[in-house]
Amino acid sequence: MFDYFRFARDFPDKAQPDTTILTMRVHSKISSGLQIHEFSGSVTAREHVLATTFRQQEIIEVARNEGRVTVEGLAQRFDVTPQTIRRDLGQLCSDGVLSRVHGGAVLVSGRANIGYETRRGMAEEAKRSIGRICAAAIPNDCSLFINIGTTTEAVARQLLDHRGLMAITNNLNVANTLAENADCEVVVAGGLLRRSDGGLVGEATEDFFERFKVDYAIIGASALDEDGALLDFDMREVRVAQSIIANARQTWLVADATKFTRTAPVRITGLDALDGFFTDAAPPESIRALCETHGVALHVAAAG
Repeated sequence: MFDYFRFARDFPDKAQPDTTILTMRVHSKISSGLQIHEFSGSVTAREHVLATTFRQQEIIEVARNEGRVTVEGLAQRFDVTPQTIRRDLGQLCSDGVLSRVHGGAVLVSGRANIGYETRRGMAEEAKRSIGRICAAAIPNDCSLFINIGTTTEAVARQLLDHRGLMAITNNLNVANTLAENADCEVVVAGGLLRRSDGGLVGEATEDFFERFKVDYAIIGASALDEDGALLDFDMREVRVAQSIIANARQTWLVADATKFTRTAPVRITGLDALDGFFTDAAPPESIRALCETHGVALHVAAAG
């Protein structure tokens, strides 16, 4: 639990002169949920600065867990005005922690991806919706690649009632999920195990996918640039994804709307290499125009 006065004692350098008096609330998260500590009466500017710092740390945590934050949602969460939240977001964006988007902000993602467990918990309902509409478009009696990613895993969970599938994957989470479908032959690629997310990567994995020619490739990406570039963080994973794309008759991207505002350093391919794109919200105009130009079928999941 957050100990306000211990924080004040341990971080005196963050305090300012004790000049301003106000009434405030401090929120702290504990294992059972959100606990609200109310301090009424005299609170100094020193304590106000400490509370602001704590609130900004909570904002960063929310952004990590949910992918993005909104001014309205944070104002309700912390029981402060939207103007206060805008100042917090402005400071965090100036510090390079967050990046502003319409109505809020997203976590800046530069060279390293967000941790797997955090990613799995982000935009869960959106990923379920994407998984449903993508799986509904996959026929029985077909072969497919499914690569690394939490959204591709959501597709796999929706394939448990399909019949006559052959699924080839470098994602151990996908393999374990599809193992529950007795009418799906599961083929797992060899290679170097990435323990952080159960992915298999490396030259052996690339070579493995070269042995097949399948009907569909279901791929994910860490970011989708406005110029249509699919982006990721791990060069080894990208090379495997490129091998997957090269050996599928149709390639479908599954990506939720948070990928429109993220960035990553390694290019996988462009939208022009895709046949279908499944997402949960209308993409930016530049992406929609590219889909239309290159004949990429755009599928947007209905809310709920």
